[in-house]
Amino acid sequence: MRMHKLFLIAGLACTVSLNPLTALADEHSMHIDHEGMHHSSGHETHNHNDLVPIGMMGSHMHKKGDWMVSYRYMHMDMDGNRDGTSRVDPVTIATTEANRFFGMTGQPSTLRVVPTDMSMEMHMFGAMYAPSDWLTLMAMINFEEKEMDHITFAGGMGTTVLGNFTTKSEGWSDTKLTGLIRLFEDDMHHVHANLGLSLPTGSIDEEATVLTPMGMRPKLRMPYAMQLGTGTFDLLPGLTYSGHKGDWGWGAQYSAEIRLEDENSEGYAWGDKHSLSAWGAYQWTPWISTSARVTGTTQDSIDGIDSQIMAPVQTADPDNYGGEVIELGLGINLYGQVGVVKGHKVAIEATAPLYRDLNGPQLETDMKLTIGWQYSF
Repeated sequence: MRMHKLFLIAGLACTVSLNPLTALADEHSMHIDHEGMHHSSGHETHNHNDLVPIGMMGSHMHKKGDWMVSYRYMHMDMDGNRDGTSRVDPVTIATTEANRFFGMTGQPSTLRVVPTDMSMEMHMFGAMYAPSDWLTLMAMINFEEKEMDHITFAGGMGTTVLGNFTTKSEGWSDTKLTGLIRLFEDDMHHVHANLGLSLPTGSIDEEATVLTPMGMRPKLRMPYAMQLGTGTFDLLPGLTYSGHKGDWGWGAQYSAEIRLEDENSEGYAWGDKHSLSAWGAYQWTPWISTSARVTGTTQDSIDGIDSQIMAPVQTADPDNYGGEVIELGLGINLYGQVGVVKGHKVAIEATAPLYRDLNGPQLETDMKLTIGWQYSF
């Protein structure tokens, strides 16, 4: 039911987003000849692949023998907590009887450590190569830096604040290898399948010094959100559609992360994740285009438990992960035209949530910013 509900909402958003574009494209086509030349402004439209928002992965293919290298920088801010669709403050989390965990003794206790905010920076390095017109290969590896701030309440109950502390982790995450397989293509429409595999190269045993409710500062394994990988082999299926007419481009993509193992070496597996995106874009001049994107995502909670992640904090509870999110992204693409910058693309996309229903309490994402560079040759 959760997935069906989310996809219905996202599907309606996709329809609202794409139908006006199609109508406008039909009107605009009166100014476009069969070679894609714009008579009123005198510029030649880019390939519709260039109009895709920089935040989309595996969204386009290449011609036989072509390469593309890319770098993306993504910054994400999470500020405050949410349980379901409602905001919840740290005092409420620490004093609500429903917010309980099972410690090393197996006895339930109220949550006494509450995360207040988190930031993540991701450096994404990618490469694409097309051995044929119907197949494009893609590889991606990310370097992540995470930082999470916490409030520790004193003792086993009450609202007395003992202090604050910050945990950090950084390193290489999981490696993703994907094949893009062309299914259909004509002068306006393109469809390809995405089939990939995520390799568990990211660490899942990162540790940090924490402040306990008893005032001690031990070094413990950090909760799941602060680890760098999933620890499992994951299937990355998807289906991508894109279209273009004149200066307009549009598309939609379904993507997923399916865990191929019941648990990793530490005894748990992240919940399966499904996403549905739709975007539209317009090229204003040969060197600039803008885009809008709506994305709906649903993810299950974590299955299993790491016996080394045991602390009175919500992020140590596998049930406090996953949920449903719908986001809106706005982007700008810039294209190099001549000389040393020809073939280069620089882009930016900012994303903010429209709807959130989280398996909480958990930190909520407020903003994502992606800046990218691509070079095709």
